[in-house]
Amino acid sequence: MALSTEEKLLIEARVTNEGPDVAVAYLFWFFLGWVSAHRFYLGRTTSAILQILSYFIIIGFIWWLIDLFLIPGMVRDRQQALRERYAAHGL
Repeated sequence: MALSTEEKLLIEARVTNEGPDVAVAYLFWFFLGWVSAHRFYLGRTTSAILQILSYFIIIGFIWWLIDLFLIPGMVRDRQQALRERYAAHGL
């Protein structure tokens, strides 16, 4: 099913309004990164729990630092999932 331009614009508006924001994700990462709040915010519950558990060893800290660079991609992935969900359910 091909979407019209108007439908695509409506989907983009919903993603912008309801989807995750990079700045918010970074705020969660900075202030609440030790509880993996940024990963929960971006819908990555399983990896958030694994990250919390791994904090008991040094790997969790390294993983937290790596997330500094992964957050933009995670936001894009979450936004794309929202686009697909909205398109499949007719906005």
